[in-house]
Amino acid sequence: MEAHPMRAAIYARYSTDLQSDASIEDQHRLCLRLIAGNGWQEGETYSDRGLSGASHLRPGYQRLLDDGRHNVFDVVVAEGLDRISRDQEHIAAFFKQMRFQGIPIFTVAEGEISELHIGLKGTMSSLFLKDLAQKTHRGLEGRVRKGKSAGGITYG
Repeated sequence: MEAHPMRAAIYARYSTDLQSDASIEDQHRLCLRLIAGNGWQEGETYSDRGLSGASHLRPGYQRLLDDGRHNVFDVVVAEGLDRISRDQEHIAAFFKQMRFQGIPIFTVAEGEISELHIGLKGTMSSLFLKDLAQKTHRGLEGRVRKGKSAGGITYG
């Protein structure tokens, strides 16, 4: 009996607050290269546009989780772990659920994801979000100090 190639699901996310983010199309192209290199078969692409990686209430992400439970694919591919989520608990839960289903996660940036990646990347991502919040706050404070509006409705 001939073995079928593994069906690879692609997850791509683009958040509008970061201009440095690669577009969904760029991420898709990079993931396809990884899929071809491993002799896998391209499955569905799940994507979320303009949605923060800090939230898990993303329609594409939720469909990916659901399809994972129903054996729609055999492997998950993404550009990087931070595309799947920037929240350490969400990433750990996603990893745990995929592992329970026997579905490995591969990223262009990290290769096959292990518990070590989950711990390290989760910590890095939460530090990134903390840093982003601090920079945003600093920017608003700077505007207020210059006598400008920090946003919202101004009167007068």
